Amino acid sequence: MTALDQTPTDTRPGILICAWDAGETGWDPVEDLSGEPWSPDGARTMPVPPGEPDDLASTLSTRLTDFRCRALLLVGRTRKADGFRLQMRAENRSADGAHRLDDIGPSVARATAPVGDMVRALQEAGLTADATSDAEEDAGSYLLYRVLTSLPDGSDTPAIGLLRAPEDQSDDTVRKAVKAAAQAIARHLAPLPRSRAI
Repeated sequence: MTALDQTPTDTRPGILICAWDAGETGWDPVEDLSGEPWSPDGARTMPVPPGEPDDLASTLSTRLTDFRCRALLLVGRTRKADGFRLQMRAENRSADGAHRLDDIGPSVARATAPVGDMVRALQEAGLTADATSDAEEDAGSYLLYRVLTSLPDGSDTPAIGLLRAPEDQSDDTVRKAVKAAAQAIARHLAPLPRSRAI
C-alpha cells in the first residue's frame, strides 16, 4: 500500500521525495513509531527508496504519470559548496558524465520547482542556501535530466527540483532542509479535484 492508497477522500497532492544515494542517512521520512512518513501541510509525502540510476529514473518518471503525484524533490550531497544548494538545471550527460546521454535531447533541462521560494524557506529555517545553475556530474544531475525530459508536453507540469546538502552536514540538519524545501513546494500545489482524489 502506498501513501496515495490510504485515505479514500484525501485531496492532498503527492510529493515524491527521493534520496538517490543508498548511503544517504540524512533523510528518513518516518520519524516515529507510527510508520507514517512526515508530510508538509497541504501535501502527502511519497518516499522513493534509492536505486541504480537507470531504474530509479524510470521509477520516478512512471510515478509522475499518476495525476495524484504533483512534485518530486531529489535529495543528495554537494561537493562544491559549504551551504545547501538548489540545482536549477541538469545537462545532457550520462550518469558518469563521460558523454551525452541523448544525441537528440536538449542540451539542458531546467528544474520546474519554485526554486526561489525553496531557497527563502531554507534561509528562514536558519540554513545557508542558494540556487545554482552549476550541475554536478553525478546520479542526481542524471536523474534530474532524465525525469525532466521524460515529462509529456502540457501545462500541468509537476514541480521537480534537486536539493543538495554539504557533504559534512548532519542528518538532523538535512532533515530540516528537506522539510523546509518540501513545504515550499507544497505551498504551490493545488488540492486534487475530488473526482481524482482517492
